[in-house]
Amino acid sequence: MSILTSVDPENATGKARELLNAVQQRTGRIPNMVRLMANSPATLDAYLRFAVALLDARLDKGISDLIALAVAQASGSDYTLSAVHALARNGGLAAEDIAAARTAHAKDPKTAAALGFAARLVERRGHLSVTDVDALRRAGFGDGEVTEIVAFVVLNIFRSYFNLIAAPEIDFPVVRTGA
Repeated sequence: MSILTSVDPENATGKARELLNAVQQRTGRIPNMVRLMANSPATLDAYLRFAVALLDARLDKGISDLIALAVAQASGSDYTLSAVHALARNGGLAAEDIAAARTAHAKDPKTAAALGFAARLVERRGHLSVTDVDALRRAGFGDGEVTEIVAFVVLNIFRSYFNLIAAPEIDFPVVRTGA
């Protein structure tokens, strides 16, 4: 059971209604997390704008999806892990790549570098060294992609922390972090 009260799209008004309608139109559904975020239209709007802005990232979509998995796992959010797991599967990622990403691993060295960086960023709460950034550069990431990796980690930390506090009922195929 959710800790926060879910906003019913039928009863929503103003900006909350507008945002919920936009999510419904874009995705065909309104996930429980979004219904809970709608308690603060400013928060929901910020989340959606951040997520939509990152659709234009240079970082490979597959890597960003794998980062979402690594962050959800590291954060211990079953809701977020379930959601990003479903998105990764629907996006065509292989089951073995999804499983490896949960432990910040990948077959591809470049992807592995990004996932390792993302996991360390969460674990060390942003306190990484120049050596960590240099490892990304050696793996083939430019400064723009390094910036985007940080942005994807932050977006997914926000999503995970919100879900840990709000405790939405999982409305995706359930995947547990084991945390």
